[in-house]
Amino acid sequence: MNNVNQLKTVKNFKNSVRVKKEKMKEFIKSIVVYSLQWEAGKILKKYQPKIIAITGSVGKTSTKDAIFSVLADYFSVRKSEKSFNSQIGVPLTILGCQNGWNNPLAWLKNLIKGLMLIAVKSDYPDWLALEVGADGPGGIRKLAKWLKPDVLAITRFGKIPVHIEFFESVDELIEEDGALIDSLKREGFLVLNSDDEDVRAFANKSSNKTITYGTEGGADIFASNYRILYGIDKKGKFPTGIQFKVEFNGESAPIVLMGVLGAHHIYPSLAAMAVGISQNLNIAQMSKALRSHRSPPGRMKIIKGIKNSIIIDDSYNSSPVALEEALKTLQTIENAKRKIAVLGDMLELGEHSVSAHKEAGAIASRSCHLLAVVGTRSRGIAEGALQNGMREKDVLQFETSAEAGAYLENLISEKDVILVKGSQSMRMEKVVEEIMANPEEKEKLLVRQEAEWRER
Repeated sequence: MNNVNQLKTVKNFKNSVRVKKEKMKEFIKSIVVYSLQWEAGKILKKYQPKIIAITGSVGKTSTKDAIFSVLADYFSVRKSEKSFNSQIGVPLTILGCQNGWNNPLAWLKNLIKGLMLIAVKSDYPDWLALEVGADGPGGIRKLAKWLKPDVLAITRFGKIPVHIEFFESVDELIEEDGALIDSLKREGFLVLNSDDEDVRAFANKSSNKTITYGTEGGADIFASNYRILYGIDKKGKFPTGIQFKVEFNGESAPIVLMGVLGAHHIYPSLAAMAVGISQNLNIAQMSKALRSHRSPPGRMKIIKGIKNSIIIDDSYNSSPVALEEALKTLQTIENAKRKIAVLGDMLELGEHSVSAHKEAGAIASRSCHLLAVVGTRSRGIAEGALQNGMREKDVLQFETSAEAGAYLENLISEKDVILVKGSQSMRMEKVVEEIMANPEEKEKLLVRQEAEWRER
């Protein structure tokens, strides 16, 4: 009995130590966040750059990168690194610093750099393109207290927005993303995706000048004539990119985006051109700038696969609206021997998780010949696919992305087209790494190749 009590005492002591460490870690993090934001506010006040804030549930990073590509020909611009969009990420971009991860020395260097920018006059960009994300209630509102954009671009939400798990309702999440409208400068511009009714509704909540973009009637700047581009070699026809036409105020210009697929890539380009129009830029010149634009890794990127296959790498993240778009794109690909969808769990969906995964399975059943799912939640995708007519032998289930990649390596054959998609924590880029033709190029082509990610 004494031994049992001793074991309980040791266990309680260890738990107490763990709790204290977690509390200390959170305390230190709060000090770092406060310090970074304080420094960021001082830097903005000193250098007074123009600020473009990009928010929404889908497409923030792609939109931010497209905006950078359009403006960089005309102005000195800095953009958020990767997907820096939180209470830490936004200040880091303003300071021009990297993520310190778990390295205290790196965070100390970041804070010192911020102080130096405040104390000593330095070269600083004329424009900042800042991605701002709602990863929990109040996050954007806290940023809105000190971040005053000159242009605010709101992308898309969809029926079930990502991060909904952390909010009481979809309306609460949308309201959080709209918090920056109140901090938009009086002479600033509001750029809205008019194809999304929730985004479109923000026009009624602002007195700012508004520019809308979309693929449907009524938008100020709109796209039409979307098509997939193909190349031809000795082994046949293969997708190379997309093309569409942009129209504004009686003018039109063609947009060609190489190395990516999906009609949803139209939206970042339209948003970028809308921001350019707010600054009186010419759409013909902006269309030329977008020709050299390259979307970030893991967003419907075309990658050569083993055995002369084609990979559509959409492994950065996943949400119901983005997954539906990806599957629709897979469905339209021409000249594929087989269409294979490799889909990981969609996270942070809360009470919508089960129904969203089953609905994704129903869409997959109409979009691919072979379905491979990864993770426990994605069993719902498998279930939805089977309920909608897919054969059991065509539905594969795996626990991890590593297992899926190893199995698919032997299954893939010539002219297969493989879509890979899942939420960040599912690490679906590991599947792509396993089946890509040139894995030695993974650091250039894939997401999450930093040492800190690869060690997880």
